[in-house]
Amino acid sequence: MIAVALAKARAVAQQQTSPAVVLGADTEVVLDGRYLGKPADVPDALRMLQTLRGRTHEVITGVALVESPGSREETAAVVTRVTMTNATDEDLAAYVATGEPLDKAGAYAVQGRGSLLIDRIDGCYTNVVGLPVETTRRLLQRWGLL
Repeated sequence: MIAVALAKARAVAQQQTSPAVVLGADTEVVLDGRYLGKPADVPDALRMLQTLRGRTHEVITGVALVESPGSREETAAVVTRVTMTNATDEDLAAYVATGEPLDKAGAYAVQGRGSLLIDRIDGCYTNVVGLPVETTRRLLQRWGLL
């Protein structure tokens, strides 16, 4: 996650024509050491959600700041543990049918209808959304940007 966040920020920083600080982020859902990524299609989304059902997984977000021009860079990673409900196959199929999970790591959006599938969040909620706001704020403060 950190490497991807840094690569995203560097790519944008290289395109800047005036001084800038670029923020990059990348979020992954990890279950039993396996990265779930975004589902390829509807059946894949359903499979992911069935795998997560009733279990605890980690959501890990890498955050990167890159200065342009310059060589200053800083990164951080945030880990949040999420426990899913023991939703029925029908509930999961109905959620997938909304289309919401199709472009989300782990096939759910905690900030949307996917919140109904969440039993417990241990850690940073905004990390599960995709950008750990408190960690990002601290990085920006260290750089004197807030």
